[in-house]
Amino acid sequence: MPDSLLLQMAVALALGLLVGLQRERAQSEIAGIRTFPLITLVGLLAAALADSLGGWVLGAGILSLTALLTMANFIRMKEGTAGEGMTTEIAAIAMYLIGAALASGRMVEAVVAGAVVALLLHWKDSLHGFAARMRSADFNAVMQMALIAFVILPILPDQAYGPYQVINPHGIWRMVVLIVGISMAGYVAFKLFGEKAGAPMAGLLGGLISSTATSVSYAQRSAANPARSAAAAVVIVLASTVAFGRVIGELVVVAPGVVAETVPPLLAMMGLMAVISAALYLRGIGSGPAEMDDHEPPSELKPALVFGALYGLVLLAVAFAEDRFGSSGLYVVAAISGLTDMDAITLSTAQLMKSADGLSTEVGWRVILLAGLTNLAFKGAVVLSLGAVPLRRRIVPAFGAALIGGAAIFWLWP
Repeated sequence: MPDSLLLQMAVALALGLLVGLQRERAQSEIAGIRTFPLITLVGLLAAALADSLGGWVLGAGILSLTALLTMANFIRMKEGTAGEGMTTEIAAIAMYLIGAALASGRMVEAVVAGAVVALLLHWKDSLHGFAARMRSADFNAVMQMALIAFVILPILPDQAYGPYQVINPHGIWRMVVLIVGISMAGYVAFKLFGEKAGAPMAGLLGGLISSTATSVSYAQRSAANPARSAAAAVVIVLASTVAFGRVIGELVVVAPGVVAETVPPLLAMMGLMAVISAALYLRGIGSGPAEMDDHEPPSELKPALVFGALYGLVLLAVAFAEDRFGSSGLYVVAAISGLTDMDAITLSTAQLMKSADGLSTEVGWRVILLAGLTNLAFKGAVVLSLGAVPLRRRIVPAFGAALIGGAAIFWLWP
């Protein structure tokens, strides 16, 4: 329809201008703020005409674009002005294809792709800086993440084994990929932001990577330098707050059908922790810096295998406890497994809740919350045993209030 084509042309023009503006500011000699919108529009029109004239129109368009880019580079080489790399040329071809995607009705995908092209071009310095800061261990972490997600996962059998038919190697490893991916995202953010950041950022990233490891690290750091206890308290409590956000995200990914019944009480717990974090921040440190540990890459194969084994054991324990003892048995398993890890019990409970004849959501979110509270108590014990006295004076009332509030949610939530 004409209106549809006009809308597609408007979007193509907007995306082309976005990428062209970036190239113009980067002083590209091949294509800029006028050329990129034209390239995107040509791709759109070529794809639109292909419906009636045949696919050769689209092919001829990309061949013509490639020839023009080659000619431009040849002229620049003769003049001695050719630069290194082919970023602008690849971006031009990408925008041509994005225009073609718009004509095929893939509006959302085309808009996302156009925005990604613009961001990749704009983030040149940040991405090059990130690559320059990568150590051998960081590169190995990326490769091991690829091994975990793209080599091991596809070859594992997608079939249930063992007692209660809950041990599915493919399903278990899929949860390993999810958890390692979350931690890896926090690790990448840590490397991007550098090794110094404000206490709020340190807490956010620490919670994504590992709130327990963060608590241990900052407790030890406060013992060595008690003057930094206020900052350490903010980081520890905020990391524990993010841990509740982390399990909420896991529920959304693994069992979206039960989100409406399970997330509100967990969100209330996270909100309470956020208020406590804000109170500690306002009381103690303002926006002062907090040195961050140089975390180990979270995609090492051995910890992934350990988590997979732990998750499998928790799956068995949860199935056994529910079969033999009902919800009371589940609470015992949650209290024990939550001491050091919230992810395994969260994922196993989510799997039970999403099955047709599985666990009720009312019991499910309480199991996850109880695991979170025991995890909080464990981290509090870590701070009491490792941290400086000023840190203990802040963490005890903070975690105490959180535990009391969490217990109230556990018992009183309708």
